[in-house]
Amino acid sequence: MKKYYLMAPGPTPIPPQVLQAMAQPIIHHRTPAYEALFSEVRDGLKWLFQTRSEVVPFAASGTGAMEAAIVNTLSPGDGAVVVRAGAFGDRWWEACTAFGIKTLSLEAPYGETVPADRVAETLRKHPKAKAVFCQQSETSTGVLHDVKAYADAVKGSNAILVVDAVSSLGVADLQMDAWGIDMVIAGSQKGLMLPPGLAFCAMGERAMEYAKTAKLPKYYFDFLAELKIAVKNQVRFTPAVSIVVGLREALAMLRAEGLANVFKRHDRLARACRAGVEGLGLELFAKATPSPAITSVVAPKGIDGEAVLATYSKSHNITIAGGQGSAKGKIFRVGHMGYVGEFDVIVALSALEQVLFELGHPVDWGASSRAAQKLLAEKS
Repeated sequence: MKKYYLMAPGPTPIPPQVLQAMAQPIIHHRTPAYEALFSEVRDGLKWLFQTRSEVVPFAASGTGAMEAAIVNTLSPGDGAVVVRAGAFGDRWWEACTAFGIKTLSLEAPYGETVPADRVAETLRKHPKAKAVFCQQSETSTGVLHDVKAYADAVKGSNAILVVDAVSSLGVADLQMDAWGIDMVIAGSQKGLMLPPGLAFCAMGERAMEYAKTAKLPKYYFDFLAELKIAVKNQVRFTPAVSIVVGLREALAMLRAEGLANVFKRHDRLARACRAGVEGLGLELFAKATPSPAITSVVAPKGIDGEAVLATYSKSHNITIAGGQGSAKGKIFRVGHMGYVGEFDVIVALSALEQVLFELGHPVDWGASSRAAQKLLAEKS
């Protein structure tokens, strides 16, 4: 028997106390018990998003939140700017295009980022653009975009800034109100340590004004309709009740740790993983600021990245992720977000040495874990 390790960029491992909470007998969503639960969750989500605005949950994947962001802020024929530097930036573009939005792409090669001055210059040239869509953590490449700088670039323009924080919420600092971000979306299955099934949308004042005049078709993802009843601790449609129960427990765990410590923990794990990868002489894929959620690694010459993925799974019962889009077969990705600790990273790195050996790549045994443990032994 081989113990299973989940080191993918989502879904991520679920803490035992969250699993236990979700295993309780289900409650009905039209009861005082659910209203009390939802009241706690609403408060916790505001804390996590670092906002005074309401955070509306939908029973959906993170992609559902992306669609909600578009249809609740834009109208047919509107223009938008999309930061495209990975598969999920491409998803913003695909979703906007599906709704007939006139989309301008700001592209960068996978592994790189789009500088904020390009965003500002594009908005000066296209003053009628009504939104800028981007990721904070581009999961497909392991790059962390500077959304604070994007928010500064958007200020004074006609556009709102919409940030996909699916793989950064509860992982990297994201100060929605303080940084002036107009809308943030997220999902349950990454830093929140829950199963897939919940999507979140938080709108600031400017985005709310856009929502009042947005004319794209919507029914299930109608933010204003959902918000009207959410403030009463109720829901329009059947929610993912058990996941909401787990969310209360996950938020309690994060509160107990403290946001600053949560961000520090993820940063240490990420730096340790990167140190271990470089200790083996491998190349990191992210050329721009790396995300604390995931480490993307260039597959060694002559080795298919998908073979690394398959060997991890078959030989060691560990799930990581491969490349997406143009990076497929060229990289592999190790997640370290949510309910992941130091020794999970050490296990993933030790397994990497064995995987490379099995695939015929020379290995300096112990080099990865040695480099990672040296970094983790440091106090900072």
